[in-house]
Parts: sequence; C-alpha cells; structure tokens
Amino acid sequence: MVWTLELASKLEDAPWPATKEELLDYAVRTGAPLEVVENLEELEDEDEVYDSIEDLWPDYPSKEDFFFDEEEY
Repeated sequence: MVWTLELASKLEDAPWPATKEELLDYAVRTGAPLEVVENLEELEDEDEVYDSIEDLWPDYPSKEDFFFDEEEY
C-alpha cells in the first residue's frame, strides 16, 4: 500500500468514521483514482472502523504541518 498526499486527500471528505467497505464505496462513487481503491482493497481487517485518514496512513500531514511560523525561524 502506497499513499501519497494527493491520493490520501481524495478521502478527506469521506464519511468518517467508516469501515473498509464504506470507504471503498465512497472512493468509487466520487471517482477517486484507481490507486486509492487498490490501497483500500489491501486493508486486511474487514470489520475495523477507521476514524480518519490518519488511521490508514499514520504519516498523513496535519494542517499544522502546512502553517509557517515566522517566530520559529
């Protein structure tokens, strides 16, 4: 399973929390790229409920990662 920021962003508006089947249905209905569907199909636990994209891809950047703090630099 390979996630990129572009692929993972296709699931930002998914109906969280969601199961694997719900996420697959959402991805297909919204016309997400085939790679998103393939990544979701690789999930092993059929009954697990995912609360957010971070459950699928722990390295998903948060909104704080995109803010520039001038005081830090």
